[in-house]
Amino acid sequence: MKIYDRAEIEAAIDPRAAIDAIAEGYAAFSKGEVTTPPVGYLEFQNPPGEMHIKYGYRIGSDVWVIKIATGFYENPATNGLPSSTGLVLVFSAKTGFPQALLLDEGYLTNIRTAAAGAAAARYLAPKNVRAIGIVGSGVQAHMQLDLLRHVTSCRRVVLWARDPAKARSFKVDGFSIEVADSTAALCKQCNLIVTTTPSREALIRASDVRPGTHITAMGADCPGKQEVEAALFAKAHVLAVDSRTQCFDHGDAVHALNSKVVPQDRFVELGEIIAGTAPGRTNDEQITIADLTGLAVQDIQIANLALRTLEKT
Repeated sequence: MKIYDRAEIEAAIDPRAAIDAIAEGYAAFSKGEVTTPPVGYLEFQNPPGEMHIKYGYRIGSDVWVIKIATGFYENPATNGLPSSTGLVLVFSAKTGFPQALLLDEGYLTNIRTAAAGAAAARYLAPKNVRAIGIVGSGVQAHMQLDLLRHVTSCRRVVLWARDPAKARSFKVDGFSIEVADSTAALCKQCNLIVTTTPSREALIRASDVRPGTHITAMGADCPGKQEVEAALFAKAHVLAVDSRTQCFDHGDAVHALNSKVVPQDRFVELGEIIAGTAPGRTNDEQITIADLTGLAVQDIQIANLALRTLEKT
């Protein structure tokens, strides 16, 4: 079994290729070409943290993948460690034997999540993006913005975060960033918004979102989390999820369903939009939402992408 460290893995990933691979994976998932059992999840209270296990197999692939990712959000303040880490195990689909251990320290999870946000914007954002709104100031907020450069020419950013100091120090090369004092102020200026927080209450309110806005909600990846007000789903014209099964269990969509503001049949999968079997945005006045909770197919795609490049070096 080959072992690769984070530096080797980072050098092997081209962001544009990552976006393409994740978009292709979403389409394959929605076509039924991917086997992905339910996500494994553990929640910790003291200190607060969470662990996710995602695993699966793309039919016809030579490998199958197990990804373990953790998030312990007090780490930076209490022990100087990153808030997240992880690893990916790649097995042969022909023999069942381990083929590679990707000691990515959470990088592959972060890049595939950012690539998913970029893919959603590629298919659902308005043609003319006036300003990009970023909600949050952590690693994923930085990476979401960094990969959006590959799908939109907009470089004006409005940021809101709970920690004003982190918001003021937020920087991504090539972007002009201003700090908003509220999410309402952010929504008034931006028509492409990405939420990246572990919030357990709505941060984006229906009354604040203007016509023509696309929202990619990334943070509500386990039960109890919420970033988008349920009422906004009733105002939106396109309701995309990465997986109906998963998002009807957790994510922002489940709050809209539980509030009965929209029925289940209003939702389409992002992979269906990418594959052309479901309509996406049809004009720049529509409000669109992509609720992305994280799928094993993303880990399969990004691990395969990394491994193909690593094996050539």
